[in-house]
Amino acid sequence: MLSPMLSPMLSPMLNPALDPLQSLMLNPVLIGQSLQIPMPTGSIGPDAMKSVESGALISSARFGALEFLNGYAGVFIIAFLVTLIATPFVRKLAIEMEIIDKPNDPRKQHKFPIAYLGGFAVFLGVMAAIAYSYAIVDGPGGSLGPVPGSIVIGIVAITFTGLADDVWGWDPRLKIAGQLVAAAALAVQDIGTHVAEGALAPFLGDATTLLMTIGPVLIHSSDIFYWVGTAIIAIFVLGGCNAMNLIDGLDGLCSGSAAIMATGLLALSLMMAAGADLTDPFESLAGVRIVLCLALLGSVLGFLPWNFNPAVIFLGDCGSLLIGYLVVVSILLLGDKGDTHLVFAGLIIFALPIMDTSLAILRRKIAGVSMSTADANHIHHIAKRSLGGVKRAVIALYALSFSFGVLGVLLGALAIEQIVRLRILYAVSIVLFGAIGAVGLKIALRNRWQSHLEAEPKPEAAALSIGVTAPSDRQP
Repeated sequence: MLSPMLSPMLSPMLNPALDPLQSLMLNPVLIGQSLQIPMPTGSIGPDAMKSVESGALISSARFGALEFLNGYAGVFIIAFLVTLIATPFVRKLAIEMEIIDKPNDPRKQHKFPIAYLGGFAVFLGVMAAIAYSYAIVDGPGGSLGPVPGSIVIGIVAITFTGLADDVWGWDPRLKIAGQLVAAAALAVQDIGTHVAEGALAPFLGDATTLLMTIGPVLIHSSDIFYWVGTAIIAIFVLGGCNAMNLIDGLDGLCSGSAAIMATGLLALSLMMAAGADLTDPFESLAGVRIVLCLALLGSVLGFLPWNFNPAVIFLGDCGSLLIGYLVVVSILLLGDKGDTHLVFAGLIIFALPIMDTSLAILRRKIAGVSMSTADANHIHHIAKRSLGGVKRAVIALYALSFSFGVLGVLLGALAIEQIVRLRILYAVSIVLFGAIGAVGLKIALRNRWQSHLEAEPKPEAAALSIGVTAPSDRQP
């Protein structure tokens, strides 16, 4: 005899007056079986029935890291092959259009003219990979949401900005405007605006908290989160794009370092996706993070054989700005749920360009020169002089970037698994970047003091210049 609880649910199956469709609609157990969703084998309580009625059990999904990686493997393959094949054709086009980099500057390391526009081949690989991701229909890729249009618009805007600078030599203000367009595209669809929430919520309360009233206008915490998040997007895009541009000074340095960073960000993205219970998979950005990391990784690895020393083609601003943009967007997406601590972990992975840019800003500020003034004291220049060769310098900086990547992934993983408290991650980040800033300030001050000493005339030279014998040379 059926129990009183199961009898009402099983009666539709046993009633011959109901057709199979009606039985399926009235029976939640059959619904779960038809959609291959595990259902309780024992008695179903009121809470479980409410979950079924609301669709929570039906729409929930959970995949492992290897399932995500296997499901999106085609994204990496497409990006790699398209970039690898497209690069020599782009090089030929650049030579025909005379878009080449001539070694007329002492800071440049190459001895022969090298074609630009390598970044356009990277762009083709990234776009082909994203297009392929839209066509995935099975596995995690078929369940999760696609790359938002705002990110694609930003990719196009940033690529055109760099391309225009490579071809026509755009004014720096136009370059900044193009980067701000790409940043604005992200803010329109709230890509990255939640980054500020995790840091400000302890002080301002949750998003519904009413902070103040100005006449008929009500200002909630969510408003502050959005505008601060929008400012963070602009800072990240401008800083990240130009930071990658600054380290693109040796053959293969920018593309190889980007591959290491993309691998670290991919590891964090896979751990986040595997540990999440996706109650609304199509609205989740878990797949977007993985697609962007794999697209970037495949593209730069496809370009690296042509770009490693001795290079036959350079990224140009088109490539370095695009790579910086993709890395920054991937970092911002780590905080799409307000997980600001994971954004800090991403910034640790991105520490090499941040370190080089910070040192350059301090160096030029103390020297009293313009921020756009070029010099030969970037990290890669110092490494080349110290190690005596381009390849040695690049490999050493790969190792440094790898070290930052391991540290960022480790701290991010510990935070995801809730093994360490979030304040520990913040503390490590502050110490790391604080130390970088202190070292940069020390080097900049030492260089300024040294330049002042070299500029001051020595006593002997000053005496000879006015025809007076120096005191040490006088006869008694």
